[in-house]
Amino acid sequence: MKAHDGMYIDGAWRPAAGGDVIEVVNPADEQVIGRVPAGTAADVDTAVRAARAALPGWAATPPAERAARLAALRDVLAARKDEIAETVTAELGSPLNFSQAVHAGVPIAVAGSYAELAATYAFEEKVGNSTVYHEPIGVVGAITPWNYPLHQIVAKAAPALAAGCTVVLKPAEDTPLVAQLFAEAVHEAGVPAGVFNLVTGRGPVAGQALAEHPDVDLVSFTGSTAVGRQIAMVAGAAVKKVALELGGKSANVILPSADLAKAVNVGVANVMSNSGQTCSAWTRMLVHRDQYDEAVELAAAAAAKYGERIGPVVSAKQQERVLGYIEKGVAEGARLVAGGTEAPREQGCFVSPTVFADVTPEMTIAQEEIFGPVLSILRYEDEADALRIANGTVYGLAGAVWAGEEAEAVAFARRMDTGQVDINGGRFNPLAPFGGYKQSGVGRELGAHGLTEYLQTKSLQF
Repeated sequence: MKAHDGMYIDGAWRPAAGGDVIEVVNPADEQVIGRVPAGTAADVDTAVRAARAALPGWAATPPAERAARLAALRDVLAARKDEIAETVTAELGSPLNFSQAVHAGVPIAVAGSYAELAATYAFEEKVGNSTVYHEPIGVVGAITPWNYPLHQIVAKAAPALAAGCTVVLKPAEDTPLVAQLFAEAVHEAGVPAGVFNLVTGRGPVAGQALAEHPDVDLVSFTGSTAVGRQIAMVAGAAVKKVALELGGKSANVILPSADLAKAVNVGVANVMSNSGQTCSAWTRMLVHRDQYDEAVELAAAAAAKYGERIGPVVSAKQQERVLGYIEKGVAEGARLVAGGTEAPREQGCFVSPTVFADVTPEMTIAQEEIFGPVLSILRYEDEADALRIANGTVYGLAGAVWAGEEAEAVAFARRMDTGQVDINGGRFNPLAPFGGYKQSGVGRELGAHGLTEYLQTKSLQF
């Protein structure tokens, strides 16, 4: 798609307040593929004013009509699936088949799920002698990351629109083109002017202005825990609601009764998909001491197969960050069994699929989110030790448990301090709530739980 040189505000593409631009770079070849406006506080203010003006009409729109607009949006996204995939591949570097299946396919499914929810959700209920109304919280400021650029937009915008809220979106500066494509789809789907607005820009300028704006009722942010803390502080001072989906350092616990080869191979695939740029990736693999050496061999072999298939990380800055963590792992005594800091290709922001063995829980690579194709394998003595290691970080976003019997895996998973756990390779469910414990965030996305984040309750007593 061709980049727009304006902002999508109040149903039309409008010139930005300033002349600064952001260059969009393809990380596979480091070539500039487009330029978008770098929005300012003035652009944010214009967009928020449009959203505020559109709120009464959209909030009063019957849920069935809101559902129809979301169904139309799903259909437009489906019709432009190939364009979405090609756009994400160009600006994120994701291999095209992964972009088609995940970066395009998942947002279409999520948009469809909210079309159905908007039509069926009980926005009004009787509780004893009271009638309880579930009403839109108001104007939503959505700030999204680059790792799943369209999915993260849809996971915020679709439930907000289903709830009757209006939205101002500030997408990540690395991947703004698919956000512009989404704005085109919203327009084509017939969503009324001002209900959805797009301001491209940098986080410290446009993102901060959106989080601080007094006419934004809820800030929904996905990104680093450090930035999430700042947004929570700003919102807290204004007694403003937040929804925060933050970092992760998820554990993949392989119990002795599990199918070791399957658990290791699926675990490596989970870390290497999207070049490791997944907040819920199982970047810590926990293996019993008696199976440890075999697991390391399996993981190294599995990682080697991804050498030619893996895409780049999103930018040179991210590449430098990931390589720095690999160097830190070696310096702290972990044993490199696959990959490393050597560039796998002459051009582009590529990082070799990397596996560390002999990792101990206190090492930096076992505690901090790397956000690249790097797996740490840790040894545990018994089940109690495995649980201590699994829960031994500040994060609690996701995880996995493998066991010979499902009940054994479930029993372990119930004791993990984390928001979502895959049992024996369980599949992604767009209707299940996603979000974390501890410093992995506040609130939930997807399904009915994601919808309720954008609602507030009013009770009438009779």
